[in-house]
Amino acid sequence: MKFNFTKLQGTGNDFILIDCMKEPALDYAGAAVRLCDRHYGIGADGILLVLPSSRADFCMRIINADGSEAEMCGNGIRCFARYVYDKGLTEKEEFTVETGAGVLVPKIILNKGIVQQVKVDMGEPILAGDKIPVAGFGNNQVVNEPVAINGRDFKMTCVSMGNPHCVVFVEDAENFPIMEFGPLFEVCDKFPKKTNTEFAQIIDAEHIRMRVWERGAAVTLACGTGSCATLTAAVLNGLTKRQAEIQLDGGRLTVEWADNNHLYMTGPAEFVFCGTADI
Repeated sequence: MKFNFTKLQGTGNDFILIDCMKEPALDYAGAAVRLCDRHYGIGADGILLVLPSSRADFCMRIINADGSEAEMCGNGIRCFARYVYDKGLTEKEEFTVETGAGVLVPKIILNKGIVQQVKVDMGEPILAGDKIPVAGFGNNQVVNEPVAINGRDFKMTCVSMGNPHCVVFVEDAENFPIMEFGPLFEVCDKFPKKTNTEFAQIIDAEHIRMRVWERGAAVTLACGTGSCATLTAAVLNGLTKRQAEIQLDGGRLTVEWADNNHLYMTGPAEFVFCGTADI
């Protein structure tokens, strides 16, 4: 079955976008595994589906590279927003998108009519342990709590941005053995729905260096919800101001935890190429 696709990336986090209002229905889980393969497919961290919504202007579904479905993706929603705006599916510069984490609001930032960045109201962080979820904490916050992984002791701060995150502050994010510990954090029994894990280094009160192991996608160049979770964790631990620049493997995002308790993420979203695939 042939269908059209567009590939986009946000700070190196790359996606295959399919307009389901125009293209034939697919086995999206199976398609994601094949299409996201970087040797035998198009190559991506996941696929994004454009769907109609009864609650918002659009609905976005995210299928990870392993075929599992994610509730939300921060870099993904910026790419989604740029696609629907540039393709003329909306004339609004600010619109609503239904996701598995609720209805979110991206805003297109223009310069002389050209999209420069996308700012997204990511909503409020979820901090109660049983809602993230993290086993054993009830409604309490999980801030700077001990966790042992493969015989090594860490301190974790956990946040949900509609999807679960475990933030671990380290002295040297660049050289941290993420390939060793990332997959072990993901399947740790403290996380009933598995977890995304951010290994973050505080540079100063307004700058954080972060690397991420994403649930269902392994190491990626960036994670938008993870950046929001990392800033939240840094503020909860008294390490940064409420707005900071997050330096990721694939670029930079600016995240603010505003006085209204919402997190705002601003960053790029770029087209890579488009084409026709056969599944």
